[in-house]
Amino acid sequence: MPLNSRPFLPRSAAKRLHDRFNSPYQAIARFLAQRALLKPLIWSLTRVTVIRSEKLKDVKGGFVVVANHSSHLDTPLIVGSLPRPLARYLAAGAAADYFFNVWWRRGLTALFFNAFPVRRTGTQTSSTSARSLLMRGIPVLIFPEGTRSKDGELGRFKPGAAALAAACDVPCIPVALIGAHIAHPRGTNWPKRGRFPVGVVFGDPLRVAEGESKGEFAERARQEILRLRELHSADILGRHELPRRK
Repeated sequence: MPLNSRPFLPRSAAKRLHDRFNSPYQAIARFLAQRALLKPLIWSLTRVTVIRSEKLKDVKGGFVVVANHSSHLDTPLIVGSLPRPLARYLAAGAAADYFFNVWWRRGLTALFFNAFPVRRTGTQTSSTSARSLLMRGIPVLIFPEGTRSKDGELGRFKPGAAALAAACDVPCIPVALIGAHIAHPRGTNWPKRGRFPVGVVFGDPLRVAEGESKGEFAERARQEILRLRELHSADILGRHELPRRK
């Protein structure tokens, strides 16, 4: 299936499923919140370098963004760095036990990130919700590690995001986030002073290969993020701590 295709959904079903995730009016409000408030704030607190794959211009409809996760800066950096056509309806997975447990956090994450809940514990997962979004042509952002890294090192990728991309036959876009854990470490309430350098590197869209298991696909995406991070860290971070490849 070409990159500009999307899963088929009957027009009557699409109409019934018209909600905040694909509302053009809420997309306008989200655009103003992201580009007039959030992005200027994050870009003023850090020095952001964005490197994009040329192949992103071929991506339309549903897709899965996967990235390493070590800071509360991660989602704003990705949303602010994606080309506007790809970011317009992007829905970010957010921890249900934190971002959806009180009304004001739930409202803010919906406004700024078009968020949907991800359950990090127990037997329930976000697969059904995320899959329904993808089947409607709405792209999703998922952090396959499931939680933020304490030291910036990549943990094991859970196979859920890769399984979603494979099941919905949509591309998976790997994103390497560089230096976010230094600029805004886990456990802190605000980024460090001094505008620390951070990087957002978008790789080429990936698709599951014939005969490739979801675990193998998840590991391939992880290795691509590691490769992108290793390739660009020195230029982006300069004298700051460089991540180690595992």
